[in-house]
Amino acid sequence: MAHFAEIDPNGVVQRVIVVANKDTADANGVEKEHIGAAFCESLLGGTWKQTSYNGNFRKHYAGIGYTYDAALDAFIPPQPYPSWTLDADCNWQAPVPMPSDGKMYTWDEAAQAWVAAPQEQ
Repeated sequence: MAHFAEIDPNGVVQRVIVVANKDTADANGVEKEHIGAAFCESLLGGTWKQTSYNGNFRKHYAGIGYTYDAALDAFIPPQPYPSWTLDADCNWQAPVPMPSDGKMYTWDEAAQAWVAAPQEQ
């Protein structure tokens, strides 16, 4: 099975569907993205890009609200906070690394810092 994401004109993922291998293959049985995308377009309209369930290509498996960046040929998750930046693997990074002391933390955007989560008693 192949997975395809519908993207709007701004590259935002609207939905992700599963397509049978036979609907992505040429006459020799070789799977090709453009065939699968054309199949999706013929059924549902829109613009489609293949996504990898295992993240083998395009960095991330597409999800609703993700953005397809054509220059990076990658699906990028929504930015969690305005101060976070995108790294080379298309993952969002906080401006300060999260402590690695084994405690649970949440990001405080106003303070630009990690705050320890309350411990359950």
